[in-house]
Amino acid sequence: MLYTVAHGVIPPLARAMWRPVVEGLHHVPATGPVIVASNHLSFFDSVVIPVVVPRKVVFLAKSDYFTGTGVKGTLTRAWFEGLGMLPVDRDDTKAAIASLDTALEVLRRGEAFGIYPEGTRSRDGRLYRGRTGVAHLALTAGCPVVPVGLQGTEDIQPVGANRPRLGKVDVTVRFGEPITVGDDYDGVPSGRARRDLTDRIMGAIAGLTGQEPAGVYNERPAPQA
Repeated sequence: MLYTVAHGVIPPLARAMWRPVVEGLHHVPATGPVIVASNHLSFFDSVVIPVVVPRKVVFLAKSDYFTGTGVKGTLTRAWFEGLGMLPVDRDDTKAAIASLDTALEVLRRGEAFGIYPEGTRSRDGRLYRGRTGVAHLALTAGCPVVPVGLQGTEDIQPVGANRPRLGKVDVTVRFGEPITVGDDYDGVPSGRARRDLTDRIMGAIAGLTGQEPAGVYNERPAPQA
């Protein structure tokens, strides 16, 4: 109910505020399980994709956003739940496995799941090497992967900013042709299959964004003392 109400209000307001340019939206299937795999430049990425896609796209968000108290905590929780996000404890050593299990549950329900194969936001604008969780999901669920290229979201909410900037910002959201698995990896060792499929997905994302490849994994910055 909360998602239905919020999704009827938030997307029109957000589109009017930031007016993102959207290309290739027809590549996102209207029904059925699908993985939406995007580059990651800003916290706002998890807002702009659900805003422009007509169907619900589930993203994971850190659990802190769902546990606040008072009026601010209630509004924050309502905002994230209204966008269809699910909580995950990123500081839990088992969080990665738990998040994959959660994603598979979403896909088994026939829904769309959003993921950033880079793992964390790019702080220098380059496209980092993809982690193979996205391929694990696609191979396990047997569903297509729609690559997404985002440009300009870092200007709405740069890394480190607590809130988005208001007003017109040049933001482009490009959806590429779905990548289907089929029987491409029958008989291929699982590790090799996941690596190859992940590289295919990242190659498609690079083609949509034109970002310089970093050639290495992106690591989360160490917490400040």
